[in-house]
Amino acid sequence: MTDSVKIVEVGPRDGLQNEKSVVSTEVKIELINRLSAAGLANIEATSFVSPKWVPQLADAAEVMERITRRPGVTYSVLAPNLQGAKNALAAKADEVVIFTAASETFCLKNINCTIDQSFDRYAAVADAVKANGVRLRGSISCSFGCPFEGDVPISSVINVVRRLRALGCDEIDLADTIGVGTVKRVRALVPAASGEFPIERLAGHYHDTYGQALANILASLEAGLSTFHSSVAGLGGCPYAPGATGNVATEDLLYLLHGLSLRTDIKLEDVVTIGDFISNAIHRPNFSKAGSAFLAKTRSANTPESCR
Repeated sequence: MTDSVKIVEVGPRDGLQNEKSVVSTEVKIELINRLSAAGLANIEATSFVSPKWVPQLADAAEVMERITRRPGVTYSVLAPNLQGAKNALAAKADEVVIFTAASETFCLKNINCTIDQSFDRYAAVADAVKANGVRLRGSISCSFGCPFEGDVPISSVINVVRRLRALGCDEIDLADTIGVGTVKRVRALVPAASGEFPIERLAGHYHDTYGQALANILASLEAGLSTFHSSVAGLGGCPYAPGATGNVATEDLLYLLHGLSLRTDIKLEDVVTIGDFISNAIHRPNFSKAGSAFLAKTRSANTPESCR
């Protein structure tokens, strides 16, 4: 097991993009700035997608222009096509993220094209991004299961890993989009993927729909994975998977990692405060168990007479 872990904070993008009520640009900027100040060194800030499809992120350019950029922090943005990549480069993104799937049906539902068509589209994106010396990251949705097709063969995931490698991706995410992953699946998929792409450049993106995210992260650590995505306060979800919750909460991930004496260089107490801030700002419950426990402990002056 590694002695240090990289966390990619996806709350500002993955966590907020499906919120029904508009989240103000000011709140997004403050969220990103607070996260970087707490020690998060890789933040998915926004996505350059059509406002028609994701109106919540219509302010992507303004967000990128107004955030306070901290030295050493990677500000990532998603780009679904060449125009999105050009906008991302103009906004001085440090990393451009392209996203496909291991499931044909999900790919069609999510980005309106087949897997093959997605790679046709991303060839130009990769060329533009690499020509500008910017990092390229590929994300594979439904690596652990699909809301439409059910089980996804590991061979299908590995095929996409190979194709993203061929595009020149610097990092590849194995995404449990609907949170159906299990330890058994992790133990099979992570070694298979690392046979095709360096494990130090693979990442685990686990949703917590069935409460398995932390177990899957521990299994991934034991398999040698050292990069994980998380979302402050457990924000997020998947519009194509009813009941699917957000990524594992950053607070819960940090509590696990610090309990294992693994180095993150992130201040858990600050992230707890940030989770409280964004939950209140968008009027949503705080889904972080660790965060909620720390907040309750801080706010309560009374000790219960008994607990079980």
